Amino acid sequence: MAAELRVDLLTREYPPEVYGGAGVHVEYLARDLRRLADTRVHAFGGARDEPGVTGYPDPAQLAGANAALRTMGVDLAMVAGCEGTDVVHSHTWYANFAGHVAKLLYGVPHVVTTHSLEPLRPWKAEQLGGGYALSSWVERTAIEAADAIVAVSAGMRRDVLMAYPAVDPARVHVVHNGIDTEQYAPDRGTDVVERLGIDLSRPTVTFVGRITRQKGLPYLLRAVDQLPASAQVVLLAGAPDTPEIAAEVTSLVAGLKRDGVIWIEEMLPKREVIQVLTHSTVFVCPSVYEPMGIVNLEAMACETAVVATATGGIPEVVADGETGLLVPIEQVPDGTGTPVDPERFAADLAAALTALLEDPARADAMGKAGRRRAIEHFSWGSIAERTLDVYKTALGKSEI
Repeated sequence: MAAELRVDLLTREYPPEVYGGAGVHVEYLARDLRRLADTRVHAFGGARDEPGVTGYPDPAQLAGANAALRTMGVDLAMVAGCEGTDVVHSHTWYANFAGHVAKLLYGVPHVVTTHSLEPLRPWKAEQLGGGYALSSWVERTAIEAADAIVAVSAGMRRDVLMAYPAVDPARVHVVHNGIDTEQYAPDRGTDVVERLGIDLSRPTVTFVGRITRQKGLPYLLRAVDQLPASAQVVLLAGAPDTPEIAAEVTSLVAGLKRDGVIWIEEMLPKREVIQVLTHSTVFVCPSVYEPMGIVNLEAMACETAVVATATGGIPEVVADGETGLLVPIEQVPDGTGTPVDPERFAADLAAALTALLEDPARADAMGKAGRRRAIEHFSWGSIAERTLDVYKTALGKSEI
């Protein structure tokens, strides 16, 4: 029986401590997997009240140590909590070490979901210093030894096989991220947007994301002055990876030669983000590295048109010309995602945004098409079932 299978999900992020797409993925995957299996969650941070969820703080003995070393310390504590499991399923390098050690210690299959890859995020060396060598080693070791690998897009699958050629392609399965279209739905209320000072009479471009190299915010800011004067720009952007990129973004915002730029640096609650997205003419995702881009799905579910970079898994989510516009990008082949011609990329981004800002009827039609696509293709229930099928493959069983 499915309920007899015990699955332990290992993750850095889990509510209420969620700051990126991987945390969103685990939150909803766990919810729907519970209908199919005995699902337990092991997450970094403080204690959780939710049944079946355990939080693990940084070990006191590693206080002040390199961040990657502290991560590995948390992972070892998580391994102890996995005793008795049938399958361990880790998300991102932060939890990969726990999954790999649990596989060795308990003799159970290890499934890895790849939300991003360390070799394709070399700028992480800015944040981790020598810890980047540790994070890279952890990821490589776990992925190459994993019994099954889940890629959140076909683009992510290609990246896995390129970065880790020792991996058997038969072990890499594509299971897209999903969206809860009951929770992420248009909110026509105005209390949040009015409190934030957003002018509902102006066409609005909204960015939602962390301030990190992969999200491409500096390129968007270089495009902003090329937008129509009537346009309003809302930046829900915080949690900078490094002081350097924080300073770069602050300088670029200060240098803008236009009004109507609203920068909210705090991480807003989900309900508030949904209302902001609902009242936006277009959502923009200028990422230079995005294996899937769950934030695009969130905007689509809110009936908002999307302008996004044609990179990674984004073209599998955003239907070009139907639910939004994809912006072409030629990237330097050094793993950083840097555009070959940054000025051209910024100009193309501005042109796509302008096309929808100046044609609100088209943007509205794309928004409605985006919600239909989110409902039809990206439900969490079907994603949980497909993930269970991956567990069956890893266990070598056709029935569980």
